[in-house]
Amino acid sequence: MYQSVVKGAELELKIESLAYGGMGLARKDNFVIFVKDSIPGQTVSVRIYKKRKGYAEARVLQIITESPNAVEACCNHYWICSKNQKLSYPEQLKEKAEQVEDIFNRLGGLSEFKLDEIKGADPIYHYRNKMEFTFSPNRWVLSSEPEGVHRSFALGLHVPGRFDKILDINECHIQPKIGNKILSISRKVCLENPKLVPYDPKTHVGFLRYLVLRFGINTGHLMINIVTAYDDINKLSPLIDTLLEQIPEITSLVNNVNTRKSDVAFGEYETLLYGEPFIQEKIGDLVFDISANSFFQTNTSQGETLYEEVKKASGLTGKEIVYDLYCGTGTIGLYLADNAKYVYGFEVIRSALDDAEINSDRNGIKNIQFLKANLDTFFKSGQLPKKIPKPNIVIIDPPRAGMHPDMVKYLPKLNAEKIVYVSCNPTTQARDIVQLVKSGWKLKSMTLVDMFPHTPHIETVALLKK
Repeated sequence: MYQSVVKGAELELKIESLAYGGMGLARKDNFVIFVKDSIPGQTVSVRIYKKRKGYAEARVLQIITESPNAVEACCNHYWICSKNQKLSYPEQLKEKAEQVEDIFNRLGGLSEFKLDEIKGADPIYHYRNKMEFTFSPNRWVLSSEPEGVHRSFALGLHVPGRFDKILDINECHIQPKIGNKILSISRKVCLENPKLVPYDPKTHVGFLRYLVLRFGINTGHLMINIVTAYDDINKLSPLIDTLLEQIPEITSLVNNVNTRKSDVAFGEYETLLYGEPFIQEKIGDLVFDISANSFFQTNTSQGETLYEEVKKASGLTGKEIVYDLYCGTGTIGLYLADNAKYVYGFEVIRSALDDAEINSDRNGIKNIQFLKANLDTFFKSGQLPKKIPKPNIVIIDPPRAGMHPDMVKYLPKLNAEKIVYVSCNPTTQARDIVQLVKSGWKLKSMTLVDMFPHTPHIETVALLKK
């Protein structure tokens, strides 16, 4: 039946929709084919590069008919991090909503499920308050670039599927515009100074590893974090001096040193080069200190929208005890505290709890307490102090993998009136919610909040009641 769908085959396909993860979905004789870098409504010629039992994957060879919902992409390299940029924004929202509904209907078995609301973003460009660019001696050269282009230096983003190749980025449309000026200056200084050598993750030789930018969208603060393979301020000084001279908006300049082979953008220790060791950002009436390695919602504007949706779902009256599970740096709990009797935040990462406590002190919030807790085992093993009262409302914001099965099983024993489940992965969220429904909970509502326009990422807020 599927003889035409074999590895290497060339086919003509109509793209029906976007699959979760951002690939186009098409069918050949009812056999599902995921097509890279395609959008719904296109008719495309493709080549199959992978065949599995239930599906195949393909690359576009030619666009035969363009989608009626196609728009001109702003970015020349949108396929790296904002894969859906060629699809009009209303259609992006429609596709994301359909993906969530399909996941809950098909995988979750909740046949009547429908999203209650979709919260689109505004703005849809220049919205990211953190960008992480990689220095590399292994530049990925595009076929459109001239012959003989410089290959031994790049400052940009990883090519998908390649840990060792970096596409040189001159302009990024999802970061604030000043970030592009910083990129340009940094590249120029490094190319003019032979000692500023990019680190090679293959040979583990070199100096410069990452350029991490953090922006206070509502405060105007700006942090530049230069991550190096070892400590050498003298070697770094041409870049430091030029940035401080040409970017007067800088409020914090730090050097993180990562001597390990692990390819990560945070160091074993940090040196403050200029200003404060943090920037500040505002969400609502709250001010947050954000250090180089702190977690913070990457879209400030939509972060506030997300927290408002959590507050609305919680329906706080000022009398409730709230548990904020997987609280991270405590931003959700701190945002809700003014409307609650008391909030308890639970998080396993000590540095995140330190940030949470700093921010509760900065904002003068007294009715909140943070506890170090591995939520895979914390409640099940009876580690909750007896003096802490049971919750009226439980907020859950777990990592992409969702909750540990033991946590899902234990959650009903807390006897809360409401559970508000925030998720960046509707597949694991559906898996967890199905188990809660089997335990007697009812899924009352769900809102999609688009935190990352032009990308496949999806954020949802679900309300469950007994």
